[in-house]
Amino acid sequence: MLDTLESWFTELVSWVHATLVSPAVYSLGLMSWSEWAYDATAFFVGGVLLVAFTTLVCLPLEQWRPVEPGRTLTADVRTDIGYTLITKLGILPLFTFAALYWLLRPVEGWARLHGFAPFSLEDAWPALATTPGVSLLFYVLVLDFTEYWRHRWQHRIEWWWQLHAVHHSQQQMTFWTDDRVHLLDDLIAALWMAAVALTIGMPPEQFPLVFAVLRFMESLSHANLRWNFGPLKRLLISPQFHRVHHGIGVGHEGRRYGVNFGVTFSVWDQLFRTADFRDEYPATGIRDQLDGRNYGHGFWETQWLGFIRLAQSLGTLLGRSSSRPSAR
Repeated sequence: MLDTLESWFTELVSWVHATLVSPAVYSLGLMSWSEWAYDATAFFVGGVLLVAFTTLVCLPLEQWRPVEPGRTLTADVRTDIGYTLITKLGILPLFTFAALYWLLRPVEGWARLHGFAPFSLEDAWPALATTPGVSLLFYVLVLDFTEYWRHRWQHRIEWWWQLHAVHHSQQQMTFWTDDRVHLLDDLIAALWMAAVALTIGMPPEQFPLVFAVLRFMESLSHANLRWNFGPLKRLLISPQFHRVHHGIGVGHEGRRYGVNFGVTFSVWDQLFRTADFRDEYPATGIRDQLDGRNYGHGFWETQWLGFIRLAQSLGTLLGRSSSRPSAR
């Protein structure tokens, strides 16, 4: 099944590249960029397919049992759609993985030449290389575990929260909200995920599929959908579980800066005691928005205010450091 999907995807990318991209590259005299153009085509086609699949699944679900009716195309939701097109069609994590992979290839070659084989989980567990289904599930688990901790630190580290607050400032959550992130925060996340994948020796052909699974589950968990997955809520992140994470006064403030940090599996929150299974669908946003604080509405305003908050947070941090008495 997975081999068939990979083969179909490769054929589609090759057709798009040969029909549309390659002629444009050659007509512009950029033949030296041909290989990168193929990779960019793969990223773009993958993004289009991911957006299309997510929309086909999540939009009917939101219309079926919405938490808040009428959230389809408000101004803030349209902003989130723009974020989605920028994020998923650009496929920053995939591009970052590919860039780091190609940059590190000379280092890997040097290491092998001197008798040092790079670490790979497939060397330690050969079944990963021979069983695609097991391999996919295992890599999803590993990356999901590290994403749990990245997300938790986004709430715990003050300057990082000022960037992540762009995501939490959405008071009209839909499945598009998943991609409402500050671009600098998105870059950090892309470097994080790519570094983890390369550290454990994930094969390049596996990364796009693992990435697609994680991102689809993230989009579904943000859906304006009254659903907790029933018995599966103890295993998977449901829209109800994640909405509590976005709840005003709960998701960022409760239990020392938040609860329900998981991306795909709720087991990490249960294991590290950050799970909150309350049967509620709270209003979403950040508490000081109720006092009139503006986090922005359009794309450029949310990005700019995020940079301002980051600068203020770093300035405060540096001020505290400089005011400490020096050791004698």
